[in-house]
Amino acid sequence: MAKEAVELEVGDRTVRISSPDRVYFPARGETKLDLVNYYLSVGDGIVRALRERPCMMHRFPSGVSGEKVHQKRVPSGAPPWLETVRVHFPRYGRHADELCVTELAHVIWAVQMSTVEFHPWNSRRADTEKPDEWRIDLDPMPDCPFSRVRRIAHVAHEILDELGMTGFPKTSGGHGLHIYVRIKPTLGFKEVRRAALAFAHEVERRAPNDVTTTWWRKDRDPALLFVDYNQNARDHTIASAYSVRGNPEATVSTPIRWDEIDDVNPNDFTIATVPSRFAELGDLHATIDDNAYTLDTLLEWADKQGLEAPED
Repeated sequence: MAKEAVELEVGDRTVRISSPDRVYFPARGETKLDLVNYYLSVGDGIVRALRERPCMMHRFPSGVSGEKVHQKRVPSGAPPWLETVRVHFPRYGRHADELCVTELAHVIWAVQMSTVEFHPWNSRRADTEKPDEWRIDLDPMPDCPFSRVRRIAHVAHEILDELGMTGFPKTSGGHGLHIYVRIKPTLGFKEVRRAALAFAHEVERRAPNDVTTTWWRKDRDPALLFVDYNQNARDHTIASAYSVRGNPEATVSTPIRWDEIDDVNPNDFTIATVPSRFAELGDLHATIDDNAYTLDTLLEWADKQGLEAPED
């Protein structure tokens, strides 16, 4: 017999969780309520990762073996305490009021709505057109070994150090690694993406046998690592820190230390293991907002090389 709905007190809010025993992740049998409890256990981290950002919800109403729904708009009937931010899509003449997390109850409400993955913008609601987060996506092609991803993470770290910037690495929850850098929200998406392209070219210059910046996927060597600068384009999103991924094992996009790169196995981070890690280490991205950098040097590199990011 299915369990009745449960009501949870999350901060000052009450969130009702329906179908709490529905299996979402078949590998170990974790349920919707297990997913809720996971997000409660990393509350400070997931709220910090999402705070005041437009956020797309990746919903799995029947669990991750079923249909996946990419949902931009908060549905009607949401509680009055839920916060949203309006973003516009000029190409289509449309707008959407997207989830805008400012407290943990907003996350748990989204999970009640069958959200597994949280994909925030790299800008905040104060000015959604000015990113404050530069995302370095180390995206391995199908035949690229993870040892190559590790090696290029060190190259990226070296360049960031030379630029005087602090990068915050995390697993993607899949086969790659992400590095986030806080930037001053003074540039539009096009210029941030152009700076990201210049960085990618520098990584490729230093590791030409490991890295590609070739734009078209069909033209890339399947054994290389693609430094995906396009993740900084407007309305392009990737799973946030502490976001669960929609796979049977319930892997988690997990912040890591730089000294963990050589030994890290992304498959070790799941909703079954990350809560104890978080309890022990806290949020490894806790200081990510302490310093924000300019992309001036990278844009100078782009100018010297005549780089322009290709259109989508």
